[in-house]
Amino acid sequence: MATSKEMTSGKIFPQLFYFTLPLLAGNLLQQTYSLVDAAIVGRFLGIDALASVGASTSVVFLILGFCNGCCGGFGIPVAQKFGARDYATMRRYVVVSLQLALAMSVVLAVLTSLLCDDILRWMRTPDNIFQGAYDYLLITFLGIPCTFFYNLLSSIIRALGDSKTPFWFLLLSTVLNIVLDLFCILVLGWGVAGAAIATLVAQAVSAVLCYVYMMRHFPILRTTPDERRYDGRLARTMLGIGVPMGLQFSITAIGSIMLQSANNALGTACVAAFTAAMRIKMFFMCPFESLGIAMATFAGQNYGAGKPLRIWQGVKAASGMMMVYWVFAFTVLMLGSEQVALLFVDAGETEILADTALFLHVSVSFFPVLGLLCILRYTIQGAGFTNLAMLSGVSEMIARILVSVVAVPAWGYIAVCFGDSTAWVFADAFLIPAFIYVYRKIKVNLGMAGQTA
Repeated sequence: MATSKEMTSGKIFPQLFYFTLPLLAGNLLQQTYSLVDAAIVGRFLGIDALASVGASTSVVFLILGFCNGCCGGFGIPVAQKFGARDYATMRRYVVVSLQLALAMSVVLAVLTSLLCDDILRWMRTPDNIFQGAYDYLLITFLGIPCTFFYNLLSSIIRALGDSKTPFWFLLLSTVLNIVLDLFCILVLGWGVAGAAIATLVAQAVSAVLCYVYMMRHFPILRTTPDERRYDGRLARTMLGIGVPMGLQFSITAIGSIMLQSANNALGTACVAAFTAAMRIKMFFMCPFESLGIAMATFAGQNYGAGKPLRIWQGVKAASGMMMVYWVFAFTVLMLGSEQVALLFVDAGETEILADTALFLHVSVSFFPVLGLLCILRYTIQGAGFTNLAMLSGVSEMIARILVSVVAVPAWGYIAVCFGDSTAWVFADAFLIPAFIYVYRKIKVNLGMAGQTA
């Protein structure tokens, strides 16, 4: 029987560490599948196919980031009511979140599928990779409901303090995805579209199994007929938290789209290098994202329990873990970037390998800035101040647009390499004072300014 877990008392460091581990394992699995997916496409279908997949990466992040942000936001009231031990209201929030997810995901899937062609033309996608990029993007958008529901169910389970169960379903999804990748591309010969179809099927299976398991093995989530009714008041509360979180991801992605569009104009070789580097970067970013997600649940539960001091102590503990990991990542990527890039391209593609390594060297140098960004942003979200988190996304967007419009035309690919790190610096310049404001405000709101752990 799966169990929920409170993090509102006890030693903070081990709680965060052990809660983060399954999240990290899950994120690593997601990125491993992404790496393998790109490696299979690049190795078996060629550089143009790899560029086709990468040409729409930021657009996929724009839409799926909105979905994932909404899912994370929908989990915040669940975590807060769980921390406050108001289980009846918690279950009503779960029901409403599922109802909202169904409506939102179907609408998004229809609208984005109709706009695929226009989106790729707006992004100046090269003609030689346009059809492959279109096929990949269309199938990905058709799978939005699967992605939405898997992430929502995972967010709900994590809100109850269980970060292990979503991992096992993600493990299943990853293995299935890799097997289907090989089958669709090598056996059926479906090309780039086969990679997208494999992802869609794997996510659908994972979402269905996750829902069945959650309802059977978490007694605290079993609802009465009255709790299953649609509640407009709770829906407005969830949308007020979830939509700003989703928009934060989307606003950030707008800047990424501008940056990728500027990079697309530099040619297929730069697109391929950018695609490989982004896959590797996302893999090494997993611990930061995992710590951030852990802090969202930790902050949500302790906010609900009226314990703001534990939130601050959690931020310090997470920051310490982040710095230890950065030393490891810096060493690996500074010494081995080109070797890792060989997963995607042949050794003879020296220009692409060099450009991939350059991008990674710049990125890893700014990883502490990124780590602090994840910790503070998710902590602010967990406390319910999602509008501030959204504004940090605006800071990132502004930075990436400036780099795209001013720096890339002047300095080319080297400016693309500094696009993300510039955005991280801009975001932290907003998030640090924002967190100070939030921490002071919740102490006043909860009347716990003199609290001890």
